Order: sequence, then structure tokens, then C-alpha cells
Amino acid sequence: MTIYDVAKRAGTSPSTVGSVMNGSWRKRRISETRANSIKKLAYELGYSVNLQASALRLERSRIIGMIVPMHDNRYFSSISQTFEKEARKRGLFPIISSTLRDPKIEEDAVRLLLGYQVERIVCTGATDPDNIADICRQKGVQTFNLDLPGSKAPSVISNNYQGALSLTIELIKKLDIKRDKESRLLFIGGRPDNNTNERIRGFKDANKRAGLIIKDNQILICGYSPKKAEDTLDNYFKKNGKKPAGILVNSTISLEGVMNWFNTKGTVHLKHLAFGCFDWDPFAAMIQPGIIMVRQNVDKMVSTLFELMDRETIDNDLLIQVSPSLLE
Repeated sequence: MTIYDVAKRAGTSPSTVGSVMNGSWRKRRISETRANSIKKLAYELGYSVNLQASALRLERSRIIGMIVPMHDNRYFSSISQTFEKEARKRGLFPIISSTLRDPKIEEDAVRLLLGYQVERIVCTGATDPDNIADICRQKGVQTFNLDLPGSKAPSVISNNYQGALSLTIELIKKLDIKRDKESRLLFIGGRPDNNTNERIRGFKDANKRAGLIIKDNQILICGYSPKKAEDTLDNYFKKNGKKPAGILVNSTISLEGVMNWFNTKGTVHLKHLAFGCFDWDPFAAMIQPGIIMVRQNVDKMVSTLFELMDRETIDNDLLIQVSPSLLE
């Protein structure tokens, strides 16, 4: 079944069918009703676009790629879903690959995407976005950074500093400062990247504003792994004896490990604990009703990303920070 067969059955031209199938029908002022009827007919006839042939003929594949660290996380899965929705609105076909925060897998995935002549690549939470930008630039493909910034491609991220500052201020309000001049607040999770560093900066500044000093052993950077967070918290309790007055967990991934520890040792330890997490999951709020969470604005981040893509020219060092919100 060819495009000419579909056009003949639909009583229209092959170019009209082509515009409908590649998503550019609005630019030709084809009505939505007409576009839908052609799509329905093409589906019934078993016609589908040969993307690789189209790419060779038009020098455009209409494919857009994205790499993400993982799928089994509410934040990244939300990014993936929103990205797919926005891509399809523009007649683009999205391909998303999970790279497990492994720089070698990231590079391999990007090279494979380039082999399919993707038009753009979005690096979400990439460990080395600048290396990916260099690889793609050699092929004439523009990259964009989401969640974690880079210096060689435009970046859209959360305002990590402001989110952590606001969250810590709320946690401090729950502490009895008069009784306990030391805050004994813990920061746990993450790795030494831009986002974690900015959240630690907000965490420290909020304590400083309250006249509280944070010591080095209150910053527990242990990566993004539930098991590592659980073990790190266990080691902290063994060395220090008494429980902290509050905990700011750097992600819902680390939060899983923290909650595993409390489930093992007894949820009584959660009582009167100022508890917060930089990320959002509604089920966590059900487990610990007093938790304060920072919800990153995924819809705004992804829509801003596509707005940048629509620009004719763009600075590669552009950094846009989107404000998150507090949920208690």
C-alpha cells in the first residue's frame, strides 16, 4: 500500500496525504476533520510512513530523541510522558532511552539515535551532557539539557536552590530551637552534581538565616540508590546515637531507602521528626502525612524546552530555571 493508493481512495493528492501523515497538515490549512478521515483511511488500508525513506528524501526524519536516567521513578516517567505528548503535538516521533546514569550507555544510546537521523536530542539528567553535545555537533544535531545543565547546549532545570531553601525554612519552623539550639537537621542523598550542590547551598543558607550551624557530618551524599541511603542513615545512627531533629531527603529514590530504614527500626522514630523531600510522590505523603515535598514543575520545564526548540537561533550557554512548589 503506497501513498498514491491512499490518495486515490481519499480523492485527494499524494502531497495532501503526505502532509497529514507527517503532521504538517495545519500549515497547509487542511481541516482537522479532513486530516482525521485521511488518517483513518490510511490505518484501515494498512499504510504507514517509511521514516527512513522520508529522512533520505526530505533530509528530515521527524524523529526526536531523549535519554533519561531511569523509567521507574515518578519524576522521570512524568518527564518522559510529557515529552512524548509535546513531541506528537508537533508531528514528531519521540524515541526515549533509559541510560541508568551510566556515561557509556548514554554515549552509545546517543550514537544509535544519530544513526536514525534524529533531528534533536534531549539529555535528561545526563552525567556528561557536554560530551554528548560535542558528539552531536559533529553530526549537525542540536542537543538540549533537561533537569541537569551543561555548558555547550541550552538547559532547562528546576530552581534547585530556591526549592531547597524554601523546604528547609519550613522544616526549621517545625524545630524547637529554644530547647535545642543545634538544628540537627540531616541532608541525605544525591551525588556531587549541579542539582545536589545547589540544594545543599539552599539547605545551608536556610540554616544560616535561622542562626544554626550545619556541620559536615550532617550532609550525607550517598548517590541515588535506596540501599545506599538506607545504609548511610543506619551508619549515621550508629555513630551519633541520637536521632536527628529533621531530615531533608534529596530525591524520592533516596526517600525509598530512608523509609526502608524507618520501617526496619520502627516508625516510632518518625514521631516529631521534621521531614522533607526534594521531589514529590503522593504515596509518600500517605506513608508519612507530615512530610513536606518539593514538586518540580515538569509541564513548565518541558513546554519551555519545546519553546526553545522552536527558536531560529539560540545561545548554547542559555540556562532557564523553573520554580518548583512546596506541598505539605
